[in-house]
Amino acid sequence: MPGLLQRFLPREVGFYELFVKQAENINAGANALLKMLSHYTGVPEQVQIVKAFEHEGDEITHAIFTKLNQTFITPFDREDIHELCSQLDDVIDLIDAAASRFVLYRVDSIRTGTLDLAKILEAATVEVVAAVRAMETPQNALKHCIEINRYENDSDRVCRTLIAQLFDEEKNSVQIIKWKEIFEVIETAVDKCEDVANVIEGVILKSG
Repeated sequence: MPGLLQRFLPREVGFYELFVKQAENINAGANALLKMLSHYTGVPEQVQIVKAFEHEGDEITHAIFTKLNQTFITPFDREDIHELCSQLDDVIDLIDAAASRFVLYRVDSIRTGTLDLAKILEAATVEVVAAVRAMETPQNALKHCIEINRYENDSDRVCRTLIAQLFDEEKNSVQIIKWKEIFEVIETAVDKCEDVANVIEGVILKSG
C-alpha cells in the first residue's frame, strides 16, 4: 500500500533545480552590476538589466514556495527550504538595490575601490552557485561554504577601508551619506551570501 500511495502523492520534483536556477540568476545579477561599474555609461539602461534579474528571482522564489505548498515529501526540512529560498531572494534584492542607488543618487563617476567590493560580491555568488549545485555531495558543498565565509570577511574589510577613506577624502556630507550607503548595501549582499552558506551547512549537518 505505501508504494501505491507514494505514486499518487506529489513528491519532490525539482527543488534542487530551482535552487540552482536561483543561484545562477544571482550570479548573473552580480555580473551585470560588475559590468555596469566597469563600464559606467548608459547607467539607467544597465540598472534595468540588473532589475530584470531581480524580477526573475521573484518568479523563481514564487515557484519554489508554490512547489513547497504542493509537495508532501520534500528533500530536506520544509523550514530549511523556506529559509534557503528567502536568503537567496535577499541576495538578488540587495544586488538590485545597490545598482538602483547609482541612478537614484545621480552618481556621476565611480569612487576608487567600488569595483573591488563588487568583484568580491561577484566571486561570492560564484561560490553560492557551486555550493547549491553540490548540496547532494556534502563535502564539496562545505568547501564552497568556507570560501563564501572568506569572501564575507574580505568584503567586510574592504567596506570598512572604503568608508574610512570616504570620511578622510570627501568634504561634501551628502556625498558621504550616498557613498557610505552604496558600500554598505554591496557589503550586505555579500553578508547574505554567507547566510545562504549557513543554511546549506545546517541542512548538511542535519542530514549527516
